[in-house]
Amino acid sequence: MSATSLKTITLSAMFGAAAMAVASTAAFAADTKAMDKPAMEHCYGVAKAGKNDCANGVHSCAGQATKDMDKASFVSIPAGVCGKLAGGSTTKM
Repeated sequence: MSATSLKTITLSAMFGAAAMAVASTAAFAADTKAMDKPAMEHCYGVAKAGKNDCANGVHSCAGQATKDMDKASFVSIPAGVCGKLAGGSTTKM
């Protein structure tokens, strides 16, 4: 085997290993991001006026609540937190 062929084979193997390392790192990063995102729940009765996350039947979009602590407006928060907030409920009141 010539020296040129040996260099070509060696470089191909090195680049192949590097490409696999980059691909596995990217896959690990994607899995880690999915794990970092907490489960969310709708929490009714705790949003300030204009700070709600979505519709409540009276209006059609986020930020349109007209009063504080509207029992029909919600904010999305990490699961398990709503029950710890005064006036918070996971069901529409």
